[in-house]
Amino acid sequence: MTGESHRQSRGEGFVTFILKRCQDKGEAAHLRRADNPATEYQSWETLAAFGIDLEKPWERLPFACIAASLARSRRETDGDAGIGVALASCYDDGNQSEQARARLRRLLACDSLEEACRILRPLFNLVESRGRHPLDHARLLDELRKFHWDAQTIKARWAQDFYRRAVEREEQPT
Repeated sequence: MTGESHRQSRGEGFVTFILKRCQDKGEAAHLRRADNPATEYQSWETLAAFGIDLEKPWERLPFACIAASLARSRRETDGDAGIGVALASCYDDGNQSEQARARLRRLLACDSLEEACRILRPLFNLVESRGRHPLDHARLLDELRKFHWDAQTIKARWAQDFYRRAVEREEQPT
């Protein structure tokens, strides 16, 4: 033991909370609808139980978005890939794929948290169905929670995550 303790982020705590709640099939069904404005109210009981202020969209939306993705994924543990790596892993050409780049550019063009959450929804489905690296929902939640106040930094982090793999591949000796 190193003597250092890892303090769990709010995102990590929420992911653990949601993964446990998704063991109940009925609750998982409600959570799968959390990122749809017409049905998100079905997830409010669970979000409120975690201490989310439902009246503040900048707080509620990131949690609802991540809860829906986790519930749809049917995973028992969280992944370890940032959104950039997870997105690139969906394509054979990785971050050299024009489709992957177009999807990243669309995400980076988001001007609001609401728009980012809306654009992420189909990306979650893509990553879950075609991605080779499971998404780190806790990290993404922590990033989305800061998006409202520091969007440029978060978008730069997503772009760096997406393009980093090409840089690492180019630096490896052949």
